Amino acid sequence: MPIPLDAAPIRTGLLRDTVHDRLRDAIVDGTLAPGEVVRDTELATWLGVSRTPVREALLRLGETGLVRAAPGRSTVVAEIDLGEVRAAHAVVASMHRLAVGEAVSRLTSADLDRMRTANERFAAAIDDRDTAAALSADDDFHAVAVDASGNRALATVLDQFSPVVRRLERRRFASHAGAESVGLHDRLVDACAAGDADAAAEVAFQTWQNLAALIPESPESPESDTTTPQEIA
Repeated sequence: MPIPLDAAPIRTGLLRDTVHDRLRDAIVDGTLAPGEVVRDTELATWLGVSRTPVREALLRLGETGLVRAAPGRSTVVAEIDLGEVRAAHAVVASMHRLAVGEAVSRLTSADLDRMRTANERFAAAIDDRDTAAALSADDDFHAVAVDASGNRALATVLDQFSPVVRRLERRRFASHAGAESVGLHDRLVDACAAGDADAAAEVAFQTWQNLAALIPESPESPESDTTTPQEIA
């Protein structure tokens, strides 16, 4: 298995979660490709950790559906299953609508400023066609409402299912849709600032629901798409 040559050091206090997040992100961004065999010894060497947190991370990733393993067989990065993506997308869209609905009354002016700043970064990344920067800004934008909602169950569900959706998003980029998301983000901030929880929740749902068009109806592999990856909510 090809392992990247460089890796930032991991703080031991956050070892378990950090190892999981590193491996999850490597699967989502394609560093670890669908169908690739992953070995705990090689991953541990790459990350500079023992095999134990790697094994724990692989178990968690198996529960999410990002890796597959069978007794006596190798663990492999899961192929993108369109049925699972559709199911995960429906959950993610609904959870973000719920998060915004619960967060509106709790959002502070500082929270709204964070959302505006994140959307400015998002718009700049879309213009630059910088997928990684756009993803980061998009995540930061939506995280404000999730954090403000204070709903740990909701955050846990999103943490589990969002990566399943992101894998396909990264492979199917359309700049016009990204630009449309900038406007939806603006509408969402305006509704939050106005204290209109119902309107804000519906805009949030629409923002994520627009991604449904990315999910092919046919079982053709999304890897066959040669466009720059990423459709962003």
